[in-house]
Amino acid sequence: MDDAWPKKILLTGATGFVGSAVEPTLVAAGWAVRSVTRQARRARQPAPGVEWVVGDIARSADVARVLDGVRAALYLVHEMGQGPNFEQREVDEAGRFAEAAARAGLERIVYLGGVAPVGEASPHLHSRLAVGETLRSGRVPTIELRASMIIGHGSLSWLIVRDLVARLPVMVLPSWLRSRTEPVAIDDVVVALVAAVDVPAGASASFDLPGPDVLSGRQILEEAARQMHLAPPLAIEVPVLTPRLSSHWVRFVTRADWSVAREVVVGLTHDLLAHDDRFWRDIGHTHRLSFGEAASRALAAEGPTPGAWGFIERVLKQQHRHARA
Repeated sequence: MDDAWPKKILLTGATGFVGSAVEPTLVAAGWAVRSVTRQARRARQPAPGVEWVVGDIARSADVARVLDGVRAALYLVHEMGQGPNFEQREVDEAGRFAEAAARAGLERIVYLGGVAPVGEASPHLHSRLAVGETLRSGRVPTIELRASMIIGHGSLSWLIVRDLVARLPVMVLPSWLRSRTEPVAIDDVVVALVAAVDVPAGASASFDLPGPDVLSGRQILEEAARQMHLAPPLAIEVPVLTPRLSSHWVRFVTRADWSVAREVVVGLTHDLLAHDDRFWRDIGHTHRLSFGEAASRALAAEGPTPGAWGFIERVLKQQHRHARA
């Protein structure tokens, strides 16, 4: 990038799971970070190397204001779970952001989206892919990184897996849990996002971010149970249980926001496998955390589970220990 520019980057989605994880690494890499939030109270809390500003990416005036004087942007916002027509809103917002970024003279946009499925994309994945295409078709060179399941404390996908394993000793296993994916650790995603800001690229491009393991949904649950020192849930296969029907028992058992979790579960119908791991080689990041290592770190970062479910989890863990004794 042009060294004459101040090294300032705009971080959207700064209070989310990925945004909060990448912010300190951007600061450590020498970036002055301008983080956007809709919460005025959050914006008043000082943070070393971070300028918090109040703004809403859905509003054109706010977008122009927060982009003023920055060199690059990380686009980590989404409207999933925010009511009907979220797909169109996401695309419209991305289009306005790309146009404003071009007017502001940005040199790079980095967007974190989702891996394209083998079959038909769910509304959630279709929207992620459409947003990436919209940003890449703008005048600012855009690097779109595509990940499937991101593993870390605070990840909605991981929360669903963790709660199902901790709370369901017996599980109705729908056939769609045979679908395979390549879970990637949040630590590795952060490395990729920071590298993508500076990676040489003459034009916009998209890259997949696979983790090192190819796992089915069932294997993910089994490995999570091993990391939690629990017996894997007894699985009873029911081929007719669709992802949309399954989302209702996910709603009951997990702490994940159901309006968002429903879209994530519906997106599990087909394999979510990367085309290649070229981006990891391009940035020299050859060692990635396994699913087991990522799950172990996520578990170490969490505190005690409160309330009735916390009690149930402790009872089930004690029963497992007694069974093994």
